[in-house]
Amino acid sequence: MALHPVLDQVTRRIQERSRASRSDYLAQVDAMAARPPQVRTMGCANVAHAFAALPGTDKIRIVEEKGPNVGIVTAYNDVLSAHAPFAHYPDILKDEARRNGATAQVAGGVPAMCDGVTQGMPGMELSLFSRDTIAMSTAVALTHDTFDAALMLGVCDKIVPGLLIGALHFGHLPMVFVPAGPMTSGLSNSDKAKVREQAAQGLVGRQELLAAENAAYHDQGTCTFYGTANSNQMLLEAMGLHVPGTAFINPADAERELLTREAMRTVLSITRGRRFAPIGHVVDERCIVNAMVALLATGGSTNHLIHWVAVARAAGIVIDWDDFEQLSSVVPLLARVYPNGSADVNQFQAAGGPGYVIAQLLQAGLMHGDVLTVRPEGLTAFGRIPRVENHQLQWRDAGISGDDTVLRPASRPFSPTGGLKLLKGNLGRSVIKISAVPEDRHALRAPAWVFDSQDELQAAFKSGALEQACQTNGFNGVVCVVRWQGPQANGMPELHKLTPPLAVLQGKGYAVALVTDGRMSGASGKVPAAIHVSPEALAGGPLAKVQSGDVIVLDAPAGLLHAELTDAEWQARPLAVMPAELQQANHRGLGRELFAGFRRNALSAEEGACTWLLK
Repeated sequence: MALHPVLDQVTRRIQERSRASRSDYLAQVDAMAARPPQVRTMGCANVAHAFAALPGTDKIRIVEEKGPNVGIVTAYNDVLSAHAPFAHYPDILKDEARRNGATAQVAGGVPAMCDGVTQGMPGMELSLFSRDTIAMSTAVALTHDTFDAALMLGVCDKIVPGLLIGALHFGHLPMVFVPAGPMTSGLSNSDKAKVREQAAQGLVGRQELLAAENAAYHDQGTCTFYGTANSNQMLLEAMGLHVPGTAFINPADAERELLTREAMRTVLSITRGRRFAPIGHVVDERCIVNAMVALLATGGSTNHLIHWVAVARAAGIVIDWDDFEQLSSVVPLLARVYPNGSADVNQFQAAGGPGYVIAQLLQAGLMHGDVLTVRPEGLTAFGRIPRVENHQLQWRDAGISGDDTVLRPASRPFSPTGGLKLLKGNLGRSVIKISAVPEDRHALRAPAWVFDSQDELQAAFKSGALEQACQTNGFNGVVCVVRWQGPQANGMPELHKLTPPLAVLQGKGYAVALVTDGRMSGASGKVPAAIHVSPEALAGGPLAKVQSGDVIVLDAPAGLLHAELTDAEWQARPLAVMPAELQQANHRGLGRELFAGFRRNALSAEEGACTWLLK
């Protein structure tokens, strides 16, 4: 199938925009790749320190036999259910390396925080910045410079983007990403959401709510909704950075260890003198576009409109929200997975998973097939599904959907577009994901109620004041404006805790929406939310001008986010100032003091909220 003209147009625009920065990046990658192996040139004391802890046979293999040495960067901890299985991965990978005449070392660990634990808590204000901390930690691990290749062990929200950003700063090395898979299905995501809404109304107590949450989050593995963590895995498949089909195999499945061992064999196949496929060359403009398409085709997390901008910049590639929107206009929605449907990721996998989606997109000319990947077959390998035969991995063509209520072909999609809309107007630039929002809620017009924090909104809901406002303002609804939530203000936390109360009001028939310079969780949906408003309020963005009672128009089909004031009135409107006590409260406690430099240096959401780039 010929490449879709819009896909080609967007790719060419990105290539032209990135020409200088990408050229500089590749020059650095190629210069590093051309060096002799550092183990052969560094001092004897350096070599001794690097391998002092290794068994004697491994030392011989590295120093005398000059076999490849693979660095393992792991995000293991057992607070994150998705990362708990990584405890035993290094032993498996080291064993497989030895079987193939190589060695492996755990180069370092990176922090990994669970957004599920920190939702609505002060710790969430470190969540976004943990991405760049992880990137820097990856650099610390790999800067020993004694590795011929590396494996990245991580799954969840900021961890994979952070590992990928860090990896791209060592773009001369071959790298493969190694996931651990989702937990088995428990209480359905829909039933869990119902209990949360009942709890928000006081209809059930803490005991009932906790029982529901425990039934949903019950085992090792990724949460089963299609949020940021599972979107990560879909995008890595589309970028050709996994062993094909690795994303959504459960941790306890026998296939999982075979795929993990295959990751070691795969990265060894692209070490020096074999096939040239360092990660800096694998992740090019076409690869980034493939990731964007995969995100849109599956209704993935809006967090990636920030994270993949940052990932692209790490590879010298410049993308923006206009690119996402233009692709969204032609990329069909092929998947219905919660929150964009009722299925969980296990049902998604059973229906065909990433292999089916990638195969369909390639056939429709909506992905670049001519890209470098960690597999010699290229991206076509990622349109196949692994299975075990006689204790060996085999891959088969994805074939037809196993459940067309979950996955559909590109010729008969759930929607002809990806469901992402760019919103523009006098309130700035923002994005909205409408794939999980009822169609009759895609546009509304209602007065604003301005909140300085998510806690203020929760209090207004619990007191009944928010519902009363919907009943008495003549609009049968309200637009909740939550500001001071951008990267510079407080680290841009997710505001997922606002979904249940707003969903309750929407369920009662009120027209409600959220407008914020903060983020929403990848698990959020149902309620229209204009998020990532840029510039943020603290940076002088227009949300600082909004006053309670201003009539706000949020029109997703028209791409409009607008306060109904004349230009003269709007220009004359003063900018509000973030309350000093709020700023102080946001910046103290639970280690938030240590991230003052991150807040100060953070770029806008549309620029990836990067903290390592000069403004």
